[in-house]
Amino acid sequence: MKPIKHILVSALLGALLLVSEADAAPQPDITAHAAVVMDVTTGQVLYSLNADERRYPASTTKMMSLIIALESNRLQDIVTASTAAATTDGSSMWLEAGEQQRLIDLLYGMMLVSGNDATVAVAEYLSGSVPEFAKGMTQKAHEIGAVNTHFTNSSGLPDPNHVSTAKDLALIAAYGYHNPLFRQIVSAKQRVMPWAGKPFARELFNENKLLWNYDGANGVKTGYTEAAGPCLVSGALRGDIQLVAVVMDSDAMWLDSRKLLDYGFSQLKSRRIVAQGDVLKKVRVIDGIQGETEVIAAQSVTIPIRNGDDPAIKIETDLPAKLAAPIQEGEKVGVAKVLFNGKEIQQIDLQAAQSDQQKSFFAILHSALVKTFSGLTSKVRAYWTDIPYV
Repeated sequence: MKPIKHILVSALLGALLLVSEADAAPQPDITAHAAVVMDVTTGQVLYSLNADERRYPASTTKMMSLIIALESNRLQDIVTASTAAATTDGSSMWLEAGEQQRLIDLLYGMMLVSGNDATVAVAEYLSGSVPEFAKGMTQKAHEIGAVNTHFTNSSGLPDPNHVSTAKDLALIAAYGYHNPLFRQIVSAKQRVMPWAGKPFARELFNENKLLWNYDGANGVKTGYTEAAGPCLVSGALRGDIQLVAVVMDSDAMWLDSRKLLDYGFSQLKSRRIVAQGDVLKKVRVIDGIQGETEVIAAQSVTIPIRNGDDPAIKIETDLPAKLAAPIQEGEKVGVAKVLFNGKEIQQIDLQAAQSDQQKSFFAILHSALVKTFSGLTSKVRAYWTDIPYV
């Protein structure tokens, strides 16, 4: 038998080993006045500094302008730049008054070189004016949870009432990342488009340096005004983990952002919750030869889990109590919702695992007669059972 002293020492060492890597990892040393690192899949905030403090967002504003434009579904429309758009202050893609561009190309100009002229042209085209477009931006921000944000323009040019927070900007970016075209645009390193009246094309290069020198970098937007200071919303994808980092008023925004992303990746491990083909339920098939089918997940679900955490993860199925034959293998029959600590974070399709053909007319008739006869027999038996002996 081990001495009590040795048992206590072993228990202490075991407890120390159970200290999570998340607790042991040092917090990043950064210069930013406000910052956040967020996991896009679950919305977990992995690090925050003055995250709810209202500040000027500068051109990180353009993330929301991009979201509104993408959700308009008018990307191939031709937009004519007004004089107001062409003469907008600040960074530019060098639009000229009267120049025509596809809306999709203006969005690249907005995000890659931070074209304020492009944001005005887009706002005027989609909403009639910049103030009206900004109202829609604010409303959308609040809908996705960025409730401390208020926009007065589409570009991020200084205005006392044009404010956001580090956490809100992370929420906006995370929302955007669920749109494949948002991902495509904010991760593009360059874009070539026509330049009317010029003997050469307009070639734009993304101002986000991390796209060239950080492993997995795939977005999102730079920003700077004298009032806001240097700002950067950055994104990176490694394996199944998509992170967003935000720094506001940072003296070393590139280095700060790298530190935050490194810290975020060090905190997370991927955990498979559902594998493609997993059976999640069985459902009755009316008038089917087999009479039921297994319901399987159409795709796998992998969730980033913070080291040492044990979140509540639940799968809720949303499908009919019974299906009508015929059912084909692979046919979508419902969806499953993935809940993370009570919050829905993903939906996956549910498919029939097996085909089940409809019974013939005579087989259906036979089943109905058997069922009816069985019911009558039961009633007769119950009747005679209830009659007392004389």
